[in-house]
Amino acid sequence: MRVIAGIHRGRRLESLEGRDIRPTADRVKESLFNILGSAVLDSNFLDLFGGTGGIGIEALSRGAQHVVFVDESIRSIKVLRSNLEQLKITDEAEVYNTDYTTAIKKLHMHDRRFGIIYIDPPYATGIAQKALEEINSHDILEKDGYIVVEHEVRDAMPDQVGRLVMFRSKLYGNTRLSFYVAGENTDQHKEESL
Repeated sequence: MRVIAGIHRGRRLESLEGRDIRPTADRVKESLFNILGSAVLDSNFLDLFGGTGGIGIEALSRGAQHVVFVDESIRSIKVLRSNLEQLKITDEAEVYNTDYTTAIKKLHMHDRRFGIIYIDPPYATGIAQKALEEINSHDILEKDGYIVVEHEVRDAMPDQVGRLVMFRSKLYGNTRLSFYVAGENTDQHKEESL
């Protein structure tokens, strides 16, 4: 696993091995950040199923202001902390070793909001939709923010969850990225074609 672009370009990151570990493929990661473009700059970024940090660290490398990482696996969190220390970016990150529902509720309680929320749970579990439902119930998305869900092709995502509306979807082999915004911003984002 490596950082693709930005100030930490080319740096190798530690990862974990095992059947339950599935780092985002480089081509999916590269496409994701090409699509997000300048929205990443100075953003508050939430990596909701952060694993060992590949997506959130890429966001920091590309100019995100701050990243909150959430993962309930202590094994992943240990590697994530090591990756942050290795790159000397611990000041730009917060790490929560908890489940996604607890994290969303805590962030909401502390009035935290994010310009980009990345959701990459285990595939084919239904957790991605549940995470969207939690975000819809606990408003942690900035007014003009984006939610991106990485999911398996067969794990279809709904067009709408409450006020959150899918406005774009991209396919990469067995992986799909689905992009959501708050409903009142859907037309604007379609026009901008993020």
